[in-house]
Amino acid sequence: MFNLSIKEILSVSLILFSVIDILGSIPVIIDLRKRSRTGKIQSEKATVAAGILMIIFLYLGKSILNLFGVDVASFAIAGAIIIFLIGMEMILGRNIFRADTATDTSSIVPLAFPLIAGAGTMTTIISLRAEYSTANILIGIILNLVFVYIVLKSSNWLERKLGTSGAEVLRKVFGIILIAIAIKLFKTNLGL
Repeated sequence: MFNLSIKEILSVSLILFSVIDILGSIPVIIDLRKRSRTGKIQSEKATVAAGILMIIFLYLGKSILNLFGVDVASFAIAGAIIIFLIGMEMILGRNIFRADTATDTSSIVPLAFPLIAGAGTMTTIISLRAEYSTANILIGIILNLVFVYIVLKSSNWLERKLGTSGAEVLRKVFGIILIAIAIKLFKTNLGL
């Protein structure tokens, strides 16, 4: 029933690792933690929420998009807009996404979605279904979620190691990178 392959698991894991790019999201994670009313992000909640989204999309992704009459390209463009706005926040130092003062949802939006389990990740998962067995993709998702959790949990430590000026420089650089990723998603999905 399960066609487990170490080679496929490694391939899927590396592909998802590059798309999720949790290391590149460290400045965003630090920024979200600072803006949170508690000064913390809920690592477990964000990891579980991202995992649930990825697993749902693994099994039902195309069906969900078809149900709403949305094609994969449109979904990717919508995710690109969110990523673009997050990049603008990082570069300009202005808040577009305001933290809700009543409830701290920054662990889910924009952390779990769209940074971890965003349009790029979800469209990649749909694409992987054509090439790899579902069990191997599922294991690759779980391996990436473990790494995501470790990075989220160590965001305080990472910030201390970077220092204030190091974190600010990294924030600006990765803001530009996020904008470039968003533009690439636009171009790819608009057929430019």
